[in-house]
Amino acid sequence: MENKWFLSMIRDEFRGGKINLEKTHKLLEKLDIQCNYVHVKSIFKDNDRLKQGRITIEEFRSIYRLIAHREEIVEIFNTYSGNQKFLVEKNLLQFLIQEQYILDMSQNIAFEIIQKYEPIEEVKRAHRMSFEGFIRYMGSSECLIFKPDCGRVYQDMTQPLNDYFISSSHNTYLISDQLLGPSDLWGYVSALVKGCRCLEIDCWDGSQNEPVVYHGYTLTSKLLFKTVIQAIHKYAFLTSDYPVVLSLENHCSPSQQEVMADTLQSVFGDALLSDMLDDFPDKLPSPEVLKFKVLVRNKKIGTLRETHERKGSNKHGQVEEFEEIYQDEIKGSETLIGSEDNPGKEDEIISVAGLPLFKKRKVKVALALSDLVIYTKAEKFRSFQHSRLYQQFNESNSIGETEARKLLKLRAHEFVLHTRRFITRIYPKATRTDSSNFNPQEFWNIGCQMVALNFQTPGLPMDLQNGKFLDNGGSGYILKPQFLRDIKTQFNPNKPPNQSDPVTLTIRLISGIQLPPSNHSSSNKADALVILELFGVPNDQTKQQTRVIKRNAFSPRWNETFTFIIQVPELALMRFVVESQGLITGNEFLGQYTLPVLSMNKGYRRVPLFSKMGESLEPASLFIYVWYVR
Repeated sequence: MENKWFLSMIRDEFRGGKINLEKTHKLLEKLDIQCNYVHVKSIFKDNDRLKQGRITIEEFRSIYRLIAHREEIVEIFNTYSGNQKFLVEKNLLQFLIQEQYILDMSQNIAFEIIQKYEPIEEVKRAHRMSFEGFIRYMGSSECLIFKPDCGRVYQDMTQPLNDYFISSSHNTYLISDQLLGPSDLWGYVSALVKGCRCLEIDCWDGSQNEPVVYHGYTLTSKLLFKTVIQAIHKYAFLTSDYPVVLSLENHCSPSQQEVMADTLQSVFGDALLSDMLDDFPDKLPSPEVLKFKVLVRNKKIGTLRETHERKGSNKHGQVEEFEEIYQDEIKGSETLIGSEDNPGKEDEIISVAGLPLFKKRKVKVALALSDLVIYTKAEKFRSFQHSRLYQQFNESNSIGETEARKLLKLRAHEFVLHTRRFITRIYPKATRTDSSNFNPQEFWNIGCQMVALNFQTPGLPMDLQNGKFLDNGGSGYILKPQFLRDIKTQFNPNKPPNQSDPVTLTIRLISGIQLPPSNHSSSNKADALVILELFGVPNDQTKQQTRVIKRNAFSPRWNETFTFIIQVPELALMRFVVESQGLITGNEFLGQYTLPVLSMNKGYRRVPLFSKMGESLEPASLFIYVWYVR
């Protein structure tokens, strides 16, 4: 029956005799078999016996079987079909329950899978599944490692904003390095498309009273503030309905701040949040309440009540001046250029409670812009004690990575208590002029909501960022675990938890499917190995790796089992990295995939691979078996 179906699908293509490589590739796709052209080309060459660049129908059948009929899938099929040609509904159901851990079971689900994936009509009508149907099901999105439930918004979105991790970018306008590279609208568009919800806009006085966006005191090119805001407006809610925060690094004069305020109001209209949602707020509103809203993060004058009372009044020309304390830039502060705070005109050196040198400066803020800041007021971080005593619920801090790392080492529990109450943004140190990134995991571990990365720079930190925010429908908001939100929390990421509920995760790494060949291979080869890296609290961080399979990127078989005991699974990410071994130049990166441990599906699963730049390498993937107990 399978033979008859197969010939009926391909016979027409061979009416004129043999077919070439291009037609072979197209015919495989017509049969719903995804193929990497490099691998098809190599297998075609091996099967073209006469070496004329054309193959017979029998040679095509051999190629099809080699690509589609993978041994490891045949073994699973034979186990459940009792070495018969077909799976009946009962057998398929048994496979789904025992191996795929599908719990909402009814005979119906087996029927639905057969209807969806069985290509042979007679078999489908008999409520059975052939091997052809089985390979199509196993290669489908239903058998991916990422749980489909986590691909939609499933978390409680009614908690205050500070209870969420928020996808955040740093210097969003840059698309290469921090000193000479171009500023580009694409920085904002691509970040929003990736689900980023907090964008940074570095604003400076421009000519003809038009504020500009660029990295101050550097040779990066300039964008008009107005153009940036128009681009954000267009793409803000394309990927996610949840609020966008515009973090303004504001270096403008009061008159151009007024232009900024006008632009924000005219472009965003009602989407711009410019007043309190409650009369007497004492906590931040939720992402749910703020759907389709844009929030401005900047310095603010006065209270929310005063802002509310001024609503609708003419604020033109009204400028307020206030004194701000900031750490001396020479004495080990984060910033060299393009400081996260306003550059001051008049500086007076002072000392604060025996801490390192601080300075006081006068900052001018246009009331029109100040009044657009409601729930995300930027406030200089001084100390956890100062925040405990004086910080208001709507005030958030930006802390540079170096200072944040020191606090994390010395006062991790206090840091957790701080992020439980206040939105905390962590940004890369200014010496990262190449736009490199730090590892965001260490700051997620202490509950920092906005860990801002250079989205334009590929590599491990962005892999972790993209992997973490796959969760909750890619909405850019992830509810923090209970132990990072609890008022009585004792959590300290640097110490083993008191009441741990560890997960024992076991992964059998079975095989690779059409992996990207090595750049050093003239055909489709690689000396393939896989590294399984676990990221989370320091105690959970570990990596394990497979042996090397020489000269095989098409279908390497490892069949190796790895076990991880994870103390804090709620914060853990698993990263699969595929490399080609290089003895002289070091290993070559071929592809990776990262996801939260608790978003992993159990059973036989496919791990789709992505390039260093974050592009899909489909159909390149790993075939694995996952199970875990808690």
